[in-house]
Amino acid sequence: MKLYYSPGACSLGIHIILEEIGKPYDLSLVALKEGAQHKPDFVAVNPKSKVPALDRGDGRVLTEFPVIAWWLGKSNPEAGLMPTDFEAETRCLEMLDYVCGTIHPQGFTRQFRAANFTPTEADQPKVVEQGKTLAAKYFETLEKNWTGGTYVLASGYSVADAALFFVEYWATRRSGMTLPPQLAKHLDAMLARPAVQRALQQEGLPA
Repeated sequence: MKLYYSPGACSLGIHIILEEIGKPYDLSLVALKEGAQHKPDFVAVNPKSKVPALDRGDGRVLTEFPVIAWWLGKSNPEAGLMPTDFEAETRCLEMLDYVCGTIHPQGFTRQFRAANFTPTEADQPKVVEQGKTLAAKYFETLEKNWTGGTYVLASGYSVADAALFFVEYWATRRSGMTLPPQLAKHLDAMLARPAVQRALQQEGLPA
């Protein structure tokens, strides 16, 4: 397998999942800040021009975080990263969608790429603040409706935790935000996992 990633991007969550699985894989750097996602070599891999993308090793490529996470969990059942109970799997997918479809674009893309949301440069600080406000709101929603223990699901650690981790990491390491208590505990638990430590080290990121 080969993961196309950019350091500190949402692909970090998939990187963590691969480390948890423990099977051999390669990393291929896509320098987003340099526009590498739009260059022919990467567009040939993923015409959507974004990370993560996963070459499964069979000549086929998967895109979209939730699908890659689900596929890795389902195709590596021995790792225990995807619940076998139908309801728990459903809730796992629900969290993947919320993180990737709401928290990421509305809460953090607004902060990191404010120009995408306004044609007026003078309005960009307002977009950033709006992103922080929305991210805080989404985190509070998770806090109030937390049904797991240390990890997201009552059934235990799963790919959903790797997804939640990357937005928690952005919040505390890039945005200067303070997480609600349960999410702060979740972040600490994730940072203590060897797979997370290895992924951060490999991407040159602080713990």
